[in-house]
Amino acid sequence: MAAPCRTRTLQTDSRGSNGACDRTGRLYLYHYNEEQPYIPLTEIQRIDTAAILDIKWCHIPVAEHPMVGIANSTGAVEFCHLTGSEKNSCMLEPCFRVDLGAQRLALSLDWSTGREQCGCPLRVISSDSEGKLNLFSIDESAPSVHVLNQWEAHKFEAWIAAFNYWDTDIVYSGGDDSLLKGWDTRCSPETPVFTSRRHSMGVCSIQCSPHRENLLATGSYDEHVLLWDTRNIKQPLADTHVEGGVWRLKWHPTCDFVLLAACMQSGFKILDCRGSMAENTEECIILSSYVLHNSLAYGADWSRLCPRDSLTATQDSAAACLSSEELVGRSEEGDKRLNLQVQNLKIIYESPTATFDVILDEESEGPALPLKAEGGPKLSGDPDLVRAPDLKGSLDLAGGPDRGGDPESDSGSDSGAKRPNGMGLGRSGDSTRSLDSPKEMSIVATCSFYDNILHVWKWEMSLVTPLEMSSTRSPSERTVESLH
Repeated sequence: MAAPCRTRTLQTDSRGSNGACDRTGRLYLYHYNEEQPYIPLTEIQRIDTAAILDIKWCHIPVAEHPMVGIANSTGAVEFCHLTGSEKNSCMLEPCFRVDLGAQRLALSLDWSTGREQCGCPLRVISSDSEGKLNLFSIDESAPSVHVLNQWEAHKFEAWIAAFNYWDTDIVYSGGDDSLLKGWDTRCSPETPVFTSRRHSMGVCSIQCSPHRENLLATGSYDEHVLLWDTRNIKQPLADTHVEGGVWRLKWHPTCDFVLLAACMQSGFKILDCRGSMAENTEECIILSSYVLHNSLAYGADWSRLCPRDSLTATQDSAAACLSSEELVGRSEEGDKRLNLQVQNLKIIYESPTATFDVILDEESEGPALPLKAEGGPKLSGDPDLVRAPDLKGSLDLAGGPDRGGDPESDSGSDSGAKRPNGMGLGRSGDSTRSLDSPKEMSIVATCSFYDNILHVWKWEMSLVTPLEMSSTRSPSERTVESLH
């Protein structure tokens, strides 16, 4: 697995705080080797750059190579190809770039390929500090990039822009004006499809579900994660208070109801969204969390790799594949209903200062003591390098959680549909494997600001029945685990 990570540093000249400010950054490329338990990441490339605000892999190869998009502090969106097939020859090489305009920062980007579909026009949407959205098309034959449109979407910083992966003519944006907006790129960009004021502060994270049509997750400085059915944007399906500004949201690549959130001062959280999707519960369950006491959580993402432990568990299991609808539908069976039980959250890599192995096990009284690695053996063997989602950090460029807007509850257009039951949210059977074994192992990467640390985790969840759990534990204790 090849994984990029980025940093950002501010430098001022001798004129003091009112002088020139130079935002610098660095792009790292790592090789991941699961066979090395103490040091699974090996740096294979670093590039000094302008500060990087967002970075994302395209979900499909471009011109037969993995491609990454980078939004930086010079107001440019750059694109790089990953070349080479072996660890020692794998490198990121620049392809092309688009300059959004002078005196602005490129703040975010998203690819139209979230469902990994081929045969569709390949496009990128980007947002910037002037409140504008920028739509590009990628010509895979050259390859090259073309600017399709640019328009003013928000009065202040447009923190985030994202595609509707099920209809890529539709894009969403969130700004420091506290507004969530939807846009149809086939129509005049001057008029949004909808405008919502449901968030009370700046909207800084949006992601469309790649598994369920019409399902959208948004996060804000107001410390709330909202789930929406995009057919009725007036009222969210769920509203979860996570106690920190929500800078990034990422749906699990295969489990359709699991959502990862980077919550700034509140650390990282993993949410179970089954109830809101199928039972219309008002908030999601927090399955796992990790709180950084001296830093801010800005970047978080899942790997598309399936760890060997997870493969082994799948082979040993005779359990059937169950979707979130099927799991929730078992509520009528009483004690036979399957529940999520998070067994452990394990740090398998910490950079740059140390490597720790911290385990939280349901059967133990508390987390195991951190095991500091005394150094690991050199990498042996070369597992194939494969595509991975971005492992990244980010930063707050123009104010923190105290920057807000109109606290009105909500406003927006309505497609005419009543608030649908979550069971009506379509699920893609081909791309989703909600839970195909009692144990599901995932690799998670997180980045934090101030301490500039990249963590790589293994996270395991299990399906168990209440009868298999201790009868003395409450339902919330059976489904929630935290590592602080």
